[in-house]
Amino acid sequence: MIENARSINIAASLILIVGIVYIIGPLYLTLSTASQSYEFMLRNGLAWYPGDQLFINIGRIFTETRIPVQMLNSLTVALSIAFFTCILSFLTAYALVYFRIRWAGVVFALILATIMLPLDIRVITTYQVASNVFSPLNAVLDATGLNDLIAAIFGARIEFEWSVLNTHFGLVAPLVAHGTGTFLFRQFFRTLPADLFKAARMDGAGPIRFMVDVLLPLSRTSFAALFVLTFLSGWTQYLWPLVAASTPDMTTAVVGLARLAPDQDGAVPDFPMIMAGAVLVSLIPLAMIAFLQRYLVQGLVLSEK
Repeated sequence: MIENARSINIAASLILIVGIVYIIGPLYLTLSTASQSYEFMLRNGLAWYPGDQLFINIGRIFTETRIPVQMLNSLTVALSIAFFTCILSFLTAYALVYFRIRWAGVVFALILATIMLPLDIRVITTYQVASNVFSPLNAVLDATGLNDLIAAIFGARIEFEWSVLNTHFGLVAPLVAHGTGTFLFRQFFRTLPADLFKAARMDGAGPIRFMVDVLLPLSRTSFAALFVLTFLSGWTQYLWPLVAASTPDMTTAVVGLARLAPDQDGAVPDFPMIMAGAVLVSLIPLAMIAFLQRYLVQGLVLSEK
């Protein structure tokens, strides 16, 4: 029996109120500043009460910046990362759980190692590979002496080159392979009855049919949860789009938003326009969370074991 102490309820309510203020406070400050003019901000600083310039500042985002194009880039990159991560994670977890793989534990450990080595840590090597996808092949040709043999026969060495920098593929590919999705699906598959696969085999269903007709419908909530998480991660990526995209029309909205601040020393940033851009950039992920939050919670809860 849980004791219904008045002091505990009051303390919990106070903590909840403090948490709400801590979260809502910056959002309110962003909206109120975005609704003021640049001249008002120069005179009074950040605004603590709303004004009437919000839609004017949002209009300036569309007319004076590349944020709308960059939001399309962010949407393309985030959707691609979410889609391919879900597919790759589902197939990997399916193979680890339902197939007899001798070194399955070692493979799963190596997959989980990607969580401990995020892109921020290996950004230099990832950039080197993205600048020339064939660089490992060139290294093998040099290490084995084949390039020296080719140079002796044909008079020239072979150097393959293919750069994926400043492309959507280059922005997406390094962020797709991540162990979180595989872990999520593996944990969910382990909550299913162990004899489910055997029963499907007895009914004449092969591995592909079992995966499509049985596992896919059961994994809808896990798919939705992973899709939302990876979409938000792709939408808010900053470091990799910063180094992998070199033109304003190819970079993402988060990087473009950061570049709205002036580079000159002593220049006062146009905070109302920047805050209006932040509001605009936040609408798509907030809408996705609002519509898919039920599936997000269910997918995370049902994957626990």
